[in-house]
Amino acid sequence: MMDIVLVVLVFVVASVAGYLLISRVPQQLHTPLMSMTNAISGVTIIGAVLLFSLDGDVFSLVLGGAAVVLAAFNLVGGFAITNRMLAMFRTKDRDAG
Repeated sequence: MMDIVLVVLVFVVASVAGYLLISRVPQQLHTPLMSMTNAISGVTIIGAVLLFSLDGDVFSLVLGGAAVVLAAFNLVGGFAITNRMLAMFRTKDRDAG
């Protein structure tokens, strides 16, 4: 029971700290930060998949599944936003050739 409380506590503290840190990032640093969060989301997906390989209770499996879904959502959205931002810097001459 104590393990579940510790996991939930770490999740809540990490969520609040992440929100507070990300909300204070200037716009100039948004693209490099997005690239880094994409990398972190990839590591989260790998960790959650490894969690599925262990014998665990239903709560661990649900938490791992939620981690995979949320990290995949962040990963795909991050790549889409980064691609859109990089498209703003392309010139029409380079795209036509």
